[in-house]
Amino acid sequence: MGMDMGTRAIAPTTAAVTGQWLSWLPIVVGLLALYLPSLLDLSRTTWASDEQKHGPIVLSIACWLAWRKWPGMWQASETGRPSAWGWPTLSIGLLLYVVGRSQDIVLFEIASMIWLLAAILLLTRGTAALKAQWFPLFFMMFMIPLPGSIVEALTMPMKAAVSYVAEHILFWAGYPISRMGVILQIGQYKLLVADACAGLHTLFTLEALGLLYLNIVRRDSLLRNVTLAVLIVPISFTANVIRVMVLTLITYHFGDEAGQGFLHGFAGMVLFLSALLLIIAVDSLIHWGERRIDGATMRQRGMTP
Repeated sequence: MGMDMGTRAIAPTTAAVTGQWLSWLPIVVGLLALYLPSLLDLSRTTWASDEQKHGPIVLSIACWLAWRKWPGMWQASETGRPSAWGWPTLSIGLLLYVVGRSQDIVLFEIASMIWLLAAILLLTRGTAALKAQWFPLFFMMFMIPLPGSIVEALTMPMKAAVSYVAEHILFWAGYPISRMGVILQIGQYKLLVADACAGLHTLFTLEALGLLYLNIVRRDSLLRNVTLAVLIVPISFTANVIRVMVLTLITYHFGDEAGQGFLHGFAGMVLFLSALLLIIAVDSLIHWGERRIDGATMRQRGMTP
Protein backbone atom coordinates (compact mmCIF):
# COMPACT_ATOMS: atom_id res chain seq x y z
CA MET A 1 0.00 0.00 0.00
CA GLY A 2 2.84 2.35 0.91
CA MET A 3 4.66 1.56 -2.33
CA ASP A 4 1.53 2.24 -4.41
CA MET A 5 1.04 5.62 -2.73
CA GLY A 6 4.67 6.52 -3.34
CA THR A 7 4.33 5.58 -7.01
CA ARG A 8 1.24 7.74 -7.39
CA ALA A 9 3.05 10.69 -5.76
CA ILE A 10 6.11 10.45 -8.01
CA ALA A 11 4.39 9.76 -11.33
CA PRO A 12 2.56 13.10 -11.65
CA THR A 13 5.78 14.97 -10.84
CA THR A 14 7.70 13.12 -13.55
CA ALA A 15 4.88 13.67 -16.03
CA ALA A 16 4.75 17.37 -15.16
CA VAL A 17 8.48 17.80 -15.72
CA THR A 18 8.28 15.95 -19.03
CA GLY A 19 5.35 18.11 -20.06
CA GLN A 20 7.29 21.27 -19.23
CA TRP A 21 10.19 20.34 -21.51
CA LEU A 22 7.95 19.09 -24.30
CA SER A 23 6.01 22.36 -24.28
CA TRP A 24 9.30 24.29 -24.56
CA LEU A 25 10.82 22.07 -27.24
CA PRO A 26 9.51 24.13 -30.23
CA ILE A 27 10.79 27.31 -28.57
CA VAL A 28 14.25 25.80 -28.00
CA VAL A 29 14.39 24.56 -31.60
CA GLY A 30 13.42 28.02 -32.86
CA LEU A 31 16.06 29.75 -30.74
CA LEU A 32 18.73 27.32 -31.93
CA ALA A 33 17.74 27.95 -35.56
CA LEU A 34 18.11 31.70 -35.00
CA TYR A 35 21.23 31.90 -32.89
CA LEU A 36 23.33 28.80 -33.56
CA PRO A 37 24.73 30.38 -36.79
CA SER A 38 25.41 33.60 -34.86
CA LEU A 39 27.22 31.77 -32.06
CA LEU A 40 29.26 29.75 -34.56
CA ASP A 41 30.29 32.96 -36.32
CA LEU A 42 31.33 34.46 -32.97
CA SER A 43 33.34 31.38 -32.02
CA ARG A 44 35.36 31.71 -35.24
CA THR A 45 35.89 35.48 -35.01
CA THR A 46 35.30 37.65 -31.95
CA TRP A 47 35.33 34.92 -29.30
CA ALA A 48 38.57 33.52 -30.73
CA SER A 49 40.49 36.64 -29.64
CA ASP A 50 42.21 36.91 -26.27
CA GLU A 51 40.05 39.86 -25.27
CA GLN A 52 36.73 38.07 -25.87
CA LYS A 53 37.44 34.51 -24.76
CA HIS A 54 35.12 35.02 -21.81
CA GLY A 55 32.07 35.10 -24.11
CA PRO A 56 31.38 31.32 -24.26
CA ILE A 57 32.06 31.03 -20.52
CA VAL A 58 29.52 33.77 -19.74
CA LEU A 59 26.93 32.10 -21.98
CA SER A 60 27.51 28.73 -20.33
CA ILE A 61 27.19 30.20 -16.83
CA ALA A 62 24.02 32.07 -17.84
CA CYS A 63 22.48 28.83 -19.09
CA TRP A 64 23.46 27.09 -15.86
CA LEU A 65 21.93 29.90 -13.79
CA ALA A 66 18.70 29.70 -15.79
CA TRP A 67 18.58 25.91 -15.29
CA ARG A 68 19.25 26.39 -11.56
CA LYS A 69 16.40 28.88 -11.22
CA TRP A 70 14.00 26.96 -13.47
CA PRO A 71 12.05 25.03 -10.76
CA GLY A 72 11.60 28.18 -8.67
CA MET A 73 10.55 30.13 -11.75
CA TRP A 74 8.00 27.51 -12.74
CA GLN A 75 6.51 27.40 -9.28
CA ALA A 76 6.42 31.19 -8.91
CA SER A 77 4.67 31.62 -12.26
CA GLU A 78 2.23 28.73 -11.83
CA THR A 79 -0.73 31.03 -11.23
CA GLY A 80 0.57 33.88 -13.39
CA ARG A 81 -0.87 35.15 -16.64
CA PRO A 82 0.91 35.94 -19.91
CA SER A 83 1.89 39.58 -19.98
CA ALA A 84 0.97 41.91 -22.83
CA TRP A 85 4.39 43.53 -22.39
CA GLY A 86 5.80 40.46 -24.11
CA TRP A 87 4.66 41.65 -27.56
CA PRO A 88 6.57 44.97 -27.65
CA THR A 89 9.56 43.19 -26.09
CA LEU A 90 9.35 40.55 -28.82
CA SER A 91 9.12 43.25 -31.51
CA ILE A 92 12.25 44.97 -30.21
CA GLY A 93 14.11 41.67 -30.08
CA LEU A 94 13.15 40.68 -33.63
CA LEU A 95 14.03 44.14 -34.95
CA LEU A 96 17.46 43.99 -33.30
CA TYR A 97 18.05 40.52 -34.72
CA VAL A 98 17.02 41.42 -38.28
CA VAL A 99 19.09 44.62 -38.33
CA GLY A 100 22.05 43.01 -36.61
CA ARG A 101 22.11 39.90 -38.79
CA SER A 102 21.52 41.67 -42.08
CA GLN A 103 23.92 44.57 -41.41
CA ASP A 104 26.54 42.50 -39.56
CA ILE A 105 26.11 44.46 -36.31
CA VAL A 106 27.11 41.87 -33.73
CA LEU A 107 26.06 44.10 -30.83
CA PHE A 108 22.43 44.14 -32.04
CA GLU A 109 22.42 40.50 -33.12
CA ILE A 110 23.54 39.08 -29.76
CA ALA A 111 21.63 41.61 -27.67
CA SER A 112 18.43 40.53 -29.41
CA MET A 113 18.78 37.15 -27.71
CA ILE A 114 18.17 38.72 -24.31
CA TRP A 115 15.10 40.60 -25.55
CA LEU A 116 13.64 37.50 -27.19
CA LEU A 117 14.18 35.34 -24.11
CA ALA A 118 12.54 38.00 -21.93
CA ALA A 119 9.62 38.19 -24.38
CA ILE A 120 9.19 34.41 -24.35
CA LEU A 121 9.04 34.37 -20.56
CA LEU A 122 6.50 37.20 -20.51
CA LEU A 123 4.28 35.61 -23.16
CA THR A 124 4.38 32.08 -21.73
CA ARG A 125 4.69 32.46 -17.94
CA GLY A 126 4.16 36.14 -17.16
CA THR A 127 6.07 38.74 -15.18
CA ALA A 128 6.77 36.35 -12.28
CA ALA A 129 8.87 34.18 -14.60
CA LEU A 130 10.86 37.17 -15.85
CA LYS A 131 11.42 38.31 -12.28
CA ALA A 132 12.74 34.85 -11.36
CA GLN A 133 15.10 34.73 -14.35
CA TRP A 134 16.23 38.35 -14.42
CA PHE A 135 19.81 37.68 -13.29
CA PRO A 136 20.68 35.03 -15.94
CA LEU A 137 19.36 37.43 -18.60
CA PHE A 138 21.29 40.33 -17.10
CA PHE A 139 24.42 38.19 -16.86
CA MET A 140 24.21 37.47 -20.60
CA MET A 141 24.95 41.14 -21.25
CA PHE A 142 28.59 40.46 -20.42
CA MET A 143 28.94 38.23 -23.50
CA ILE A 144 27.82 40.96 -25.92
CA PRO A 145 30.80 42.29 -27.95
CA LEU A 146 31.20 46.01 -27.37
CA PRO A 147 31.74 48.52 -30.20
CA GLY A 148 35.42 48.86 -31.05
CA SER A 149 35.39 52.66 -30.77
CA ILE A 150 34.14 52.54 -27.17
CA VAL A 151 36.60 49.79 -26.25
CA GLU A 152 39.55 51.71 -27.69
CA ALA A 153 38.53 54.98 -26.05
CA LEU A 154 38.28 53.43 -22.58
CA THR A 155 41.00 50.79 -22.80
CA MET A 156 43.96 53.12 -23.34
CA PRO A 157 43.41 55.15 -20.12
CA MET A 158 42.89 51.91 -18.20
CA LYS A 159 46.11 50.39 -19.56
CA ALA A 160 48.00 53.58 -18.77
CA ALA A 161 46.69 53.59 -15.18
CA VAL A 162 47.51 49.89 -14.66
CA SER A 163 51.00 50.40 -16.11
CA TYR A 164 51.59 53.45 -13.89
CA VAL A 165 50.61 51.64 -10.69
CA ALA A 166 52.54 48.47 -11.57
CA GLU A 167 55.67 50.50 -12.40
CA HIS A 168 55.60 52.42 -9.12
CA ILE A 169 54.99 49.35 -6.96
CA LEU A 170 57.85 47.43 -8.58
CA PHE A 171 60.11 50.49 -8.41
CA TRP A 172 59.40 50.83 -4.69
CA ALA A 173 60.24 47.11 -4.37
CA GLY A 174 63.70 47.84 -5.78
CA TYR A 175 63.36 46.58 -9.37
CA PRO A 176 65.05 48.46 -12.24
CA ILE A 177 61.87 49.45 -14.05
CA SER A 178 60.74 52.44 -16.09
CA ARG A 179 57.70 53.23 -18.20
CA MET A 180 56.89 54.99 -21.44
CA GLY A 181 53.14 55.11 -21.99
CA VAL A 182 51.95 51.50 -21.72
CA ILE A 183 55.43 50.02 -22.33
CA LEU A 184 57.30 48.79 -19.27
CA GLN A 185 61.09 48.45 -19.37
CA ILE A 186 62.50 46.15 -16.70
CA GLY A 187 66.15 45.28 -16.97
CA GLN A 188 66.81 44.39 -20.60
CA TYR A 189 63.19 43.53 -21.38
CA LYS A 190 60.41 45.67 -22.78
CA LEU A 191 56.80 44.67 -22.18
CA LEU A 192 53.76 46.13 -23.87
CA VAL A 193 50.68 46.08 -21.63
CA ALA A 194 48.17 44.57 -24.04
CA ASP A 195 44.39 44.97 -24.11
CA ALA A 196 43.96 41.42 -22.85
CA CYS A 197 45.99 42.25 -19.74
CA ALA A 198 44.32 45.46 -18.65
CA GLY A 199 41.59 46.37 -21.10
CA LEU A 200 37.88 47.06 -20.85
CA HIS A 201 37.03 43.45 -21.69
CA THR A 202 39.06 42.23 -18.73
CA LEU A 203 37.24 44.68 -16.47
CA PHE A 204 33.90 43.42 -17.79
CA THR A 205 34.90 39.82 -17.19
CA LEU A 206 35.93 40.49 -13.61
CA GLU A 207 32.77 42.52 -13.03
CA ALA A 208 30.78 39.52 -14.21
CA LEU A 209 32.75 37.31 -11.82
CA GLY A 210 31.93 39.60 -8.92
CA LEU A 211 28.22 39.79 -9.72
CA LEU A 212 28.12 36.01 -10.09
CA TYR A 213 29.66 35.71 -6.63
CA LEU A 214 27.01 38.05 -5.21
CA ASN A 215 24.20 36.07 -6.84
CA ILE A 216 25.45 32.71 -5.62
CA VAL A 217 26.31 33.82 -2.08
CA ARG A 218 23.04 35.78 -1.71
CA ARG A 219 23.69 38.09 1.23
CA ASP A 220 20.61 39.41 3.04
CA SER A 221 22.09 42.86 3.64
CA LEU A 222 21.29 45.32 0.86
CA LEU A 223 24.06 47.65 2.03
CA ARG A 224 26.57 44.80 1.87
CA ASN A 225 25.51 43.80 -1.65
CA VAL A 226 25.54 47.36 -3.01
CA THR A 227 28.89 48.17 -1.37
CA LEU A 228 30.52 45.03 -2.75
CA ALA A 229 29.04 45.60 -6.23
CA VAL A 230 30.53 49.11 -6.30
CA LEU A 231 33.90 47.92 -4.99
CA ILE A 232 34.15 45.26 -7.71
CA VAL A 233 35.47 47.95 -10.08
CA PRO A 234 38.55 48.87 -7.97
CA ILE A 235 38.97 45.17 -7.15
CA SER A 236 39.11 44.42 -10.88
CA PHE A 237 41.66 47.19 -11.39
CA THR A 238 43.79 45.80 -8.55
CA ALA A 239 43.62 42.30 -10.04
CA ASN A 240 44.79 43.70 -13.39
CA VAL A 241 47.74 45.39 -11.67
CA ILE A 242 48.66 42.10 -9.98
CA ARG A 243 48.56 40.27 -13.33
CA VAL A 244 50.80 42.84 -15.04
CA MET A 245 53.24 42.72 -12.12
CA VAL A 246 53.34 38.91 -12.20
CA LEU A 247 54.04 38.90 -15.95
CA THR A 248 56.72 41.55 -15.52
CA LEU A 249 58.45 39.64 -12.75
CA ILE A 250 58.25 36.35 -14.68
CA THR A 251 59.88 38.02 -17.68
CA TYR A 252 62.56 39.67 -15.53
CA HIS A 253 63.53 36.51 -13.64
CA PHE A 254 62.92 33.77 -16.25
CA GLY A 255 63.22 35.52 -19.61
CA ASP A 256 60.97 36.67 -22.40
CA GLU A 257 60.01 33.17 -23.55
CA ALA A 258 58.65 32.29 -20.11
CA GLY A 259 56.72 35.55 -19.92
CA GLN A 260 55.09 35.11 -23.32
CA GLY A 261 54.73 31.33 -23.20
CA PHE A 262 52.97 29.02 -20.82
CA LEU A 263 53.40 31.31 -17.85
CA HIS A 264 51.42 34.02 -19.68
CA GLY A 265 48.39 31.78 -19.44
CA PHE A 266 49.24 31.12 -15.81
CA ALA A 267 49.19 34.87 -15.20
CA GLY A 268 45.65 34.87 -16.56
CA MET A 269 44.73 32.35 -13.89
CA VAL A 270 46.41 34.59 -11.32
CA LEU A 271 44.18 37.45 -12.51
CA PHE A 272 40.93 35.64 -11.81
CA LEU A 273 42.17 33.93 -8.66
CA SER A 274 43.39 37.20 -7.18
CA ALA A 275 40.12 38.93 -8.14
CA LEU A 276 38.07 36.17 -6.49
CA LEU A 277 40.21 36.23 -3.34
CA LEU A 278 39.94 40.03 -3.16
CA ILE A 279 36.16 39.85 -3.55
CA ILE A 280 35.91 37.27 -0.75
CA ALA A 281 38.26 39.30 1.45
CA VAL A 282 36.33 42.55 0.92
CA ASP A 283 33.03 40.73 1.49
CA SER A 284 34.37 39.31 4.77
CA LEU A 285 35.63 42.76 5.78
CA ILE A 286 32.22 44.32 5.11
CA HIS A 287 30.57 41.52 7.10
CA TRP A 288 32.98 42.12 9.99
CA GLY A 289 32.21 45.86 9.89
CA GLU A 290 28.46 45.20 9.91
CA ARG A 291 28.79 42.92 12.92
CA ARG A 292 30.85 45.53 14.78
CA ILE A 293 28.26 48.23 14.02
CA ASP A 294 25.36 45.98 15.01
CA GLY A 295 27.17 44.97 18.20
CA ALA A 296 27.85 48.61 19.12
CA THR A 297 24.23 49.53 18.43
CA MET A 298 22.94 46.71 20.61
CA ARG A 299 25.29 47.67 23.45
CA GLN A 300 24.07 51.26 23.31
CA ARG A 301 20.51 49.98 23.69
CA GLY A 302 21.53 47.83 26.63
CA MET A 303 21.14 44.57 24.77
CA THR A 304 23.56 41.64 24.69
CA PRO A 305 24.86 41.01 21.17
